[in-house]
Amino acid sequence: MIAVVGSSNMDIVLSTERFTRPGETQKAKKLEFFPGGKGSNQAVTIAKLSDEKVYFLTCMGNDSYGELLKKRYDELNISGYTVVDENNGLAFIEVTQEGENRIIIYQGANKYLTKDIVDDHIQNLIKADIVLLQNEIPFDTTLYVASLLKKEGKIIIFDPAPVEGVTKEILKYVDYLTPNEEEIKLLSINFFGDFISLEDSYQKLKKLGLKKLVVKLGDKGVKYFDETQIIEQQSFKVKAIDTTAAGDVFNGAFAVALCEGKNIKDALKFASLSAAVSVTKKGAQSSIPTRQEVEEFF
Repeated sequence: MIAVVGSSNMDIVLSTERFTRPGETQKAKKLEFFPGGKGSNQAVTIAKLSDEKVYFLTCMGNDSYGELLKKRYDELNISGYTVVDENNGLAFIEVTQEGENRIIIYQGANKYLTKDIVDDHIQNLIKADIVLLQNEIPFDTTLYVASLLKKEGKIIIFDPAPVEGVTKEILKYVDYLTPNEEEIKLLSINFFGDFISLEDSYQKLKKLGLKKLVVKLGDKGVKYFDETQIIEQQSFKVKAIDTTAAGDVFNGAFAVALCEGKNIKDALKFASLSAAVSVTKKGAQSSIPTRQEVEEFF
């Protein structure tokens, strides 16, 4: 089983010609609503790419957005969610005609995912082989989950997005840290005062307890670091429509590949391919491919 502990949002997507400049008012070409949130996107990716049972510990609002998400999870046989007396988390996403995006999140119900709720679900969480974490819920909860489940021998994958509030302490519990290019730079500046190179950052992070680093470089592919090797996985060339969920699809697919026993090179390739297929479609979860779509694309 694969477990995800993280956020559930409704994505409010504004399609624009280009990014809006400071002080500028720009007309949106389209307004759309999609289920999203980094935790949710990763859980749905796992459900669509494999037959693995998905346990998704998340807090949803008791509003219409929460109801839509609940229906979505039930359809995909995703269990573990909790409904709280609060508005659902929201993400406001600006997407340009080139497919680039900028995101502002409102935590809403996500901020109620506390250590007490984790304790209520711990017996289900420890059944998982792999646990995926992000940073759209309170960081102290994420740190608590990582410490508890690492002691149980679980593989911990942590996506430090957004970077704000992430502390060094979590690294000793993390097997795979999966930032994008901007996030690894911010982490390096926050932790070490500067950013020199990816390899330099890995060596410094390793001294803090990190085992493996997977840096998502967008259309430049992925770069992987561990104690014995560096692997570069080239990106698959596609026409990008919307990159909103690409990083989450990568993480979910990476977890699926590891759970299936794939070696690291094949896991990186499968995750990169799945992410590439996702950017050819609009929206967050609406862009997540099925296993058949990924295999046909390959």
